[in-house]
Amino acid sequence: MRYALRVVSLVTALAVWQALTSYDVTLWLRFEQFPTVTEVADAFADRLVTAAYWQDLGDSLTRIVTGFTLAALAGIGLGTAIARSRLVEDLLGPILEVLRPIPAIALVPVAILLFPSNEQGIVFITGAAAFFPVLVSTRHAVRALPPLWEEAVVTMGGGRARVLLSVVLPGALPGIFSGLSVGIGVSWICVISAEMISGEYGVGYRTWQDYTVVDYPAVFVGMVTIGALGWLTSTAVEWLGRRVVGQRSAPAGVRAPAPVGRARPSRAATAPAPAGAEAAS
Repeated sequence: MRYALRVVSLVTALAVWQALTSYDVTLWLRFEQFPTVTEVADAFADRLVTAAYWQDLGDSLTRIVTGFTLAALAGIGLGTAIARSRLVEDLLGPILEVLRPIPAIALVPVAILLFPSNEQGIVFITGAAAFFPVLVSTRHAVRALPPLWEEAVVTMGGGRARVLLSVVLPGALPGIFSGLSVGIGVSWICVISAEMISGEYGVGYRTWQDYTVVDYPAVFVGMVTIGALGWLTSTAVEWLGRRVVGQRSAPAGVRAPAPVGRARPSRAATAPAPAGAEAAS
């Protein structure tokens, strides 16, 4: 039923678009310059059979995957370090808080000055866009962990590495993936903008070139492509998050609640134990 509603919603939106553009409706908004759905579909079909379209697609995906992966590793690592160490927080926290409000797209001049090629600069901007959402979400998730979990592992003889791998990172996974989900969306915004400004290839670059030659159906082809790529990558991150978090949702030692009408076990028997606590003993 839900999928049927989604299909109906999409079809309705396309039908409204087709009607507004076919009849050149002009109310407060002007639709006489807009291409129709059929014109965009024809342009999309023509573009799909060209090698340039797939090259642009591959270039943009490569930039996203590279920048997002670097941002995820740096954001998770630094976010965890800041949440766990006052020294790291005092040394890096002020610098990061000053840099965080700066839009990643505003770093284009910096990237042009720093990096020897446009490709490296675009990857840098893409990574910078995803870095701060991951950093902030990881920091908050780690700080929100119950101290009891860490104390249990330490009491059983676990060291810092055991606490980090068995308690901190598994416990913070929901917050980490929340930041990753936000970060991948912001990355697409910035990589497309960077390609429009300083790129030589990519979906954003091609969309801007189509706009300069007043090929509006092709511009909408680029917009649809960007939306589809963003949706696919965000869905992939969310799917991975559900799989990983779901596997960690019932650590060793956790028992299901007693059915209604039966005696509940003691609190000690049902207290959550962090993953790896038994191994640490």
